[in-house]
Amino acid sequence: MARKFIVTLFFLNLGFSALFAQSVEQIKADRNNYIWGEGDGITLKNADQQALSMLISQISTHVESEFSLLHKELQTNGKGDDFKTVCKSVVNSYSSATLKNTERIILKDEPEAKIFRYIKKADVQKIFQERKDKINGFIQNAENALEKTQVADALRYYYWALTLLKSHPNGGEMKYLDKNQKSYPLATWIPLQINNIFVDLDIQISNIDKQDDECIYTLDIKYKNKPAENFDYCYWDGMDYSNLISARNGIGLIELYGMASTAKKLKVKAEYIFEGEARIDRELEDVLAKIDPIPFRNSYYTISLENPMVRKTVSSNVSITSAYTVVDNPKPYEQIIESVLNSIRGKRYATAQNEFTPEGFDVFNRIIRYGNAKLIGDYQLKFIKDHDKVICRSVPMCFNFKTNNKQFVEEIIFHFNKDKKIEALSFGLSKAALDNILLKKVWKERDRMILINFLEHYKTAYALKRLDYIENIFSDDALIITGTLVKAKPNEMNQFKNNRIIKYNRQTKYQYLRNLKSSFASKEYINIKFEDSNIRKAGKGGDIFGVQIKQNYFSSNYGDVGYLFLIVDLNNSDEPIIHVRTWQPKITSNDNLYDLSNFN
Repeated sequence: MARKFIVTLFFLNLGFSALFAQSVEQIKADRNNYIWGEGDGITLKNADQQALSMLISQISTHVESEFSLLHKELQTNGKGDDFKTVCKSVVNSYSSATLKNTERIILKDEPEAKIFRYIKKADVQKIFQERKDKINGFIQNAENALEKTQVADALRYYYWALTLLKSHPNGGEMKYLDKNQKSYPLATWIPLQINNIFVDLDIQISNIDKQDDECIYTLDIKYKNKPAENFDYCYWDGMDYSNLISARNGIGLIELYGMASTAKKLKVKAEYIFEGEARIDRELEDVLAKIDPIPFRNSYYTISLENPMVRKTVSSNVSITSAYTVVDNPKPYEQIIESVLNSIRGKRYATAQNEFTPEGFDVFNRIIRYGNAKLIGDYQLKFIKDHDKVICRSVPMCFNFKTNNKQFVEEIIFHFNKDKKIEALSFGLSKAALDNILLKKVWKERDRMILINFLEHYKTAYALKRLDYIENIFSDDALIITGTLVKAKPNEMNQFKNNRIIKYNRQTKYQYLRNLKSSFASKEYINIKFEDSNIRKAGKGGDIFGVQIKQNYFSSNYGDVGYLFLIVDLNNSDEPIIHVRTWQPKITSNDNLYDLSNFN
C-alpha cells in the first residue's frame, strides 16, 4: 500500500512538472505578451535574485524608450552613452518592492534551485503606479510645509519628488493641476517651485559676537517676511563647507575661526537634497544614489560683512506670551538665567548649580552633553506665570554631532519652582505646533499650558534618552502599539497596486522600555520634530487628552516619519500618565489613524 502511494506521488510530481514546463515554454514563446526571467542557484533566494535580475533587464529594455526625462538629462550632462546602464539601474530600484510581486514559478527545489519570473507586458505600467503615488504625496507634503514656512521640509519633499519623477518612465507626461484646474508639466513646475523658495528666502545677520580669532554670527532667516520654521544650510568656513545646520524658528548660526573670522562676506548654501533623511525610505535612498544630483544655483547666498546691517529677530515667544500672563517683576528670574548662561559661555557649569534643584541640574547637564551645546547670541526672554511657578521662554542653542556632521538649533525652556529654583528644562515646540494648541480657545488656559509642557518634556526625554522619566510617565498597564508597513500578497484582482498593510505589534511596558534602552544605546543623537496635530479632550475623566501628532524622528542611524497617538492623563500636571501610545508609519489618505474613538 505504501509503495503504491509513493509511486502515485512520483507520477503526480511528474504531472506538475510537465504542467509547469508546458506553461513556462508557452510564456517564453509568447514574446508579444510576456516578459520573463530565469535563474539558477544553490538556494531558492539565489535563484530568485538571478530571475529578478534577468526580468529587470528585460523590463528595462521594454520601457527604456519611455524614460524621456532621464534620457534628456544624461544627454545634457554628456552621459548619453550611459543611458541603457542607468535606465536598468533605475528600474532595479523597484525590485525591493513592487517587482517581487510579479508571478513566480519554482521549477526545481534546493539544492539545484531553478526559478522562473514573468509578467504580462500589458501589466508593466502597473509596476510604476506606486512611485507615481509617492511623487504626488511628496508634492502635497511640500505644499503643506510651505504654508507653515517649514522651508527645509518643503525643499526636501519637492526635491525628492523631482528625483523620483526622473526615475519614472512616464515622468515627462505627469502634470500638476492647480486650484484653477490649469495643468503644468511636473518636470518644469517642481524646479520652478524650488527656485521660488530660494528667491523668497531672506538671510540677514541678527547678532555678531567677536572674541580674539573667533567670530560667531547669528542669522535671521525669513521666508516671505516670516521666520522660517525650519531651514537647513551649510556655509563656507574659509577652506570647506561646514557641517549641515538645522535652523529653527528663523534662527541660525555661523562660526568662523582664525583667518576666516576676518572674512568680508559670508557664503551660505541652502540644503535641498537631504540624503541623510532619505534613509526613511529605502526606495528613495536607492534612487538618489543612482541619479546625478540636480544643481540649483539659486541655493547660494552671499552676505556682506562690510558694515553689515544687523536685523533684530522677531521672538517666537510672541504667540505664547500674548496668550498667557507674564511675570510682573522678571528681574530675579533674569538674574538667575544670566548666571546659568554665563556658566555655559565659560564652560564652568558647576558654578550655576545653586540655581537648580538636583533633578533640574541633572537635566541641565544632559542638555549640555547633548551635542556640545553652544549658545546663540540673540534671544528675547519671556517669563510666564504657571500657577505658583514660572516658565522662561526661551534660549536658542546649537548642538553639534559628529555622526552625519549634523547640527540642530533648539530653543531651551526653563521651569522654575515656587522657590525660584530651576526644576526642569525642555526643548521647545515649534511655532506651528505651539499655535496648534494655543488656537484651541475652547480649552481653559491651564489645559493648554499643561499640554504644551507635556509635549515639550516628552520630546526632550527621548532626545536626552531619559529612560527614568519615560518609565515614570507610562502607566504599568499601558497599551503600547507600534505599526510597521508590510506588503500584502498580491491577488488576481490587484497584482501590482500598492498592496500595503500596516502590521501592528502590541508590547508591554517592560518590553517597550527594554527595546527603547537598546535603541538609545545605538544612537549618538535623537532629534524629534512635531508637526500637524489633532488634540481632543476626553468627555469624562477630567484632564484626559487624546493627542494625535505627526512626528519626524531623526537619529544618527535611523529616521522615520509617522503618526504618534497618546492618551494621557494630565489631572496631576506634575505627574502625567500615558495610558495608550501608538505609532503608525506615514500613511495614505485611505488609511485610518488611531484616535480617542478607538479606545474606551
